[in-house]
Amino acid sequence: MYVNGFIAAVPEGNKDAYRDTAEKFWELVKEYGALSQVECWEANVPDGHTTDFRRAVKADNGEKIVFSWVTWPDRATADAGEQKMMSDPRMEDFGEMPFDGKRMIFGGFEPIVEKHA
Repeated sequence: MYVNGFIAAVPEGNKDAYRDTAEKFWELVKEYGALSQVECWEANVPDGHTTDFRRAVKADNGEKIVFSWVTWPDRATADAGEQKMMSDPRMEDFGEMPFDGKRMIFGGFEPIVEKHA
């Protein structure tokens, strides 16, 4: 498995717009081989002493933290899917994102422990 992880600061009033964008995003990544997508809206994100989610994305007052990830069968599928999405004309249908993408943190990860109940 391979995981793309994301952290973003989203204006609180843009929650529904963010959810709509995430729904559209799922339709694309699913088509290109993604196994799952999880989008989490801040419920309890405390300020840290040294660092924290808010500082990591330079969140402003009135912004909520979104923590999300997409799972793929492997890195090759994720990389190929990303390339296909970037050239997919449906990406233009997204319009303006409901958050400042310049402050989003993202990366790819290979699981080293995976447990399920």
